[in-house]
Amino acid sequence: MKRKRVGVLALAGLALLSVTGFAIGSANAAESGSADAAAHGRGHHDPVIIGHRGAPGYRPEHTLASYELAYRMGVDWVDVDLVPTKDGQLVARHEPEIGGTTDVAKHPEFANRKKTVVLDGVTTTGWFTQDFTLAELKTLRAVERIPQNRPHNTLYNGRYQIASYQEVLDLTKRLGKELRRTLGTYPEVKHSTFFQTIGNPTEPKLVAILKRNGLDRPDAPAIIQSFEVSNLIALHKQVRTPLLQLTSATGAPADFVAKGDPRTYKDLVTPQGLRDIAKYAKYLGPEKAQIIPLDAAGNLTRPTALVADAHQAGLQVQPYTFRNENPFLPANLRSSAEPDAYGDVFTEEAAFFRAGVDGFFADQPDTALEALHAFLGR
Repeated sequence: MKRKRVGVLALAGLALLSVTGFAIGSANAAESGSADAAAHGRGHHDPVIIGHRGAPGYRPEHTLASYELAYRMGVDWVDVDLVPTKDGQLVARHEPEIGGTTDVAKHPEFANRKKTVVLDGVTTTGWFTQDFTLAELKTLRAVERIPQNRPHNTLYNGRYQIASYQEVLDLTKRLGKELRRTLGTYPEVKHSTFFQTIGNPTEPKLVAILKRNGLDRPDAPAIIQSFEVSNLIALHKQVRTPLLQLTSATGAPADFVAKGDPRTYKDLVTPQGLRDIAKYAKYLGPEKAQIIPLDAAGNLTRPTALVADAHQAGLQVQPYTFRNENPFLPANLRSSAEPDAYGDVFTEEAAFFRAGVDGFFADQPDTALEALHAFLGR
């Protein structure tokens, strides 16, 4: 029997209607008074659920609607990928190429801006944020990036603008007051080396906006992320905002490749590599397969030593990315071959909680919080 999602749109709609000040399924109650308590480990030790690009399981990713829904579903944190514009602003997009996440292809006035670039070694053709001013980007509208997995999200195609990071921070502050919780963001610096080489670096813009918003402090409701290393080391000397080192199960940091450094992500997660990360970062954000690999059949195996080794080095571990749809789940937890149907994400997430993670990034914050509550016995 085919097992389809039930009531997803209804749940998402109810979440947006919540104006009582109490989040649906919140992992942290209203008394959570600081970012430090919520995610930095002092006085609060529950794992943290981060809304990955907001709540993209229900709204197109990196839109204000997606972030708002995530907060109203109960998470205290959202992940915000950042790329620069032509006029030096930072906007929330997964990649600088926006052909797959906006309606730019339908704008004849921008047809001549389509081009091909080499982005961290990958030849990519499309439209890029660095060729648009913020005002020009505001004339575009977001669309669902993976409609084959989230056809219900196409209902919202064309409704939402591209958001600047400042707009995300303003939303976060406003909702924090309304919901009576400290809310925060995980800004991610995307493709640092690439943007440095074209003379439009992200980091100075991020430092400026963090300082302007009072987020240059160790207990700030902000945690800076990057898949590259040298930029985080430099940021550690420029701001007091906590840092998170992202890693992948394959490949190497783009800055290492550019400099001819032979180290890979595998080297970063050795005991010595983790001790080196702990010199500048407080958090490790590994790909989830680095914690519990899949076997040849695509099923979960036993946890590696990564969580224990990271904890030994003094790092908190928050892997990515948990998604409910079948293609993103271990093979034996899929409900069917249908790409837009949900499988048994609860079993997968429970396995990672048992492995000792300090939280994780999830596209569906509501089910992730449900899994957390079940793990905590609440």
